[in-house]
Amino acid sequence: MTESRLDQPKGTRRAGPRYDTEAFGRFAETIARFIGTARFLVLQTGIVIAWIGWNSALPGRLRFDEFPFIFLTLALSLQAAYAAPLILLAQNRQTDRDRVNLDEDRNRSELTRAEIEYLARELAAVRIALGEVATRDFIRSELEHHLELLRKEGEPNPPDGDAGGRAGTARPGKKPPKTNTLSD
Repeated sequence: MTESRLDQPKGTRRAGPRYDTEAFGRFAETIARFIGTARFLVLQTGIVIAWIGWNSALPGRLRFDEFPFIFLTLALSLQAAYAAPLILLAQNRQTDRDRVNLDEDRNRSELTRAEIEYLARELAAVRIALGEVATRDFIRSELEHHLELLRKEGEPNPPDGDAGGRAGTARPGKKPPKTNTLSD
């Protein structure tokens, strides 16, 4: 007698036919997609009308399904019995795809949020750094202030009672006093 080992899995053997589940799933989606179209409804309605018309209007020997149309009822029941599981299988596959897409969207959203937070921190750092830099308005006001000081230096002195009538001009030989404009 052979001894069974616990450290090795048993081989699983399935009875019945083996098939590719992915290919079968694609087939089910194709059928479900076709059943859900207006073309299918028009085609099925046309077949039912033709069936009832054939078995009602033609002579008795050409009829194959007399009233109450048992064979038609059987065919439609068989079609519904196969359509329902195929539609459910297609819906389950779509649900799985939606779940994967949702996970990917959630991961992408988390990455986007992290990038936005990083950019917000960087923008805040730039704003703080710019707070220490002179702005255009500040530089303009400082330049206007120094320009005003330079204009005042270049203006003639007020009259000091010089008899020569040169009021407002500086005295010869005397330069106007220099001012330190950077410390003002």
